[in-house]
Amino acid sequence: MNFLTYLHLADISKTHLAANVAGNYIQAPIAQAPMELRQTLWLNQEINTLCASHELTIELMEAFPAPLRSIAAELMAVSFDHYLAYYWEEYHHQPLDEFSSKAYDALDAFATQGVDPYHPEALFTLLPTMRSADWLGSYTTEKGLQHALAQVAKQHPQAALFKDAHKVVNKMQIEIETAFRTFYPQLMAYTRIWSRKTPVEYLPSPL
Repeated sequence: MNFLTYLHLADISKTHLAANVAGNYIQAPIAQAPMELRQTLWLNQEINTLCASHELTIELMEAFPAPLRSIAAELMAVSFDHYLAYYWEEYHHQPLDEFSSKAYDALDAFATQGVDPYHPEALFTLLPTMRSADWLGSYTTEKGLQHALAQVAKQHPQAALFKDAHKVVNKMQIEIETAFRTFYPQLMAYTRIWSRKTPVEYLPSPL
């Protein structure tokens, strides 16, 4: 799960930090969500759709060896978090350790609201370890990338495919980094535009 990407995109679009991560765990309809979450849950869906359908990401996923293509989206997502962390100062004004602390605080505060269809327990159970092991900061290293892939494998129905996947990711560094450096600025731009063009039904009513 590429937590850092979703937190970063929420921050630069001035939307709900925790909800952009939680959206990947929520199946309930946006229209019934608490009003303060609706815009970001809608934004989360738009981000996911673009990541799955953009020609650059499709080309990258198809470049993975055939046996790994069923998990190519996950390998790409975690790898993108690695490169976002590695080149962090190019994408955000705040140092990564400060941003990470702010993000952990936002996620913890979100978790205190209790568990319901819009506050997913599956995410909340990860938060203590996420903070204590500094998952966001650890993405900067190859060891952190390997650890992130191992965490994804624990929750994946095809966990066995992840066994040596980090070796493939390492061999494909040029292809993955090139795709990230080309695609991610576009994703940032789209996210900012979507935050300004959100359908009115997902925005709080003006006072």
